[in-house]
Amino acid sequence: MSVEKKKRIRLSPEERKVDILNHTARIVAESGVSSVTMESVSKEVGISKSLMYSYYPTTTELLRALYSREMRKLRKLQNQAALEASTLEQLVRKVTNVYLNYIEKNGLLINRLQSEPSVHELGGPSYFGKEEAAMFLAEIISKSFNIPKDITIPVVDISFGLPDAAGRYLEEKGADKQFIEDITVTMILGSISAIKDEFDFRFKAI
Repeated sequence: MSVEKKKRIRLSPEERKVDILNHTARIVAESGVSSVTMESVSKEVGISKSLMYSYYPTTTELLRALYSREMRKLRKLQNQAALEASTLEQLVRKVTNVYLNYIEKNGLLINRLQSEPSVHELGGPSYFGKEEAAMFLAEIISKSFNIPKDITIPVVDISFGLPDAAGRYLEEKGADKQFIEDITVTMILGSISAIKDEFDFRFKAI
């Protein structure tokens, strides 16, 4: 009795790239970065190694592409959450909540990818492509509290490290996520409030 051969699905180049990255993510999450080879991924995807090389010439490029995709996905979710906010507290909470939910779900994948030096140099989740997001928040704070952007930009820039620290604590200590979220939001809002009070005090007309 003959065994029917599995029919290969023809995908567009972009769809094929997504498929390759999805399978690579699964391998990394299940077995670690060391298990990612062009042979293992091409076999998993069901394509030839030559076709695999045409999309990603090296495993380094493959892993960097996967990490970049995940970080863009995180930033997109955070931007969407920020646009839904109507107060500063909502903005900070929604963006922090998205970050912690993402780390809770994908922390193992991100940590394993970052163990690869070529990926690590791209920056952690809080720092990957943060310039645009930081500027967006700095402008909101500047307009809302009448504080110059040259002050709000460094405040926001430094505050971006708090969700990253919260995410690591959540992973390492297995703490209650809502509790960690509340603390993080309070710390970020507290720093913004303190800067506003300091600015108002120093530049108050006499």
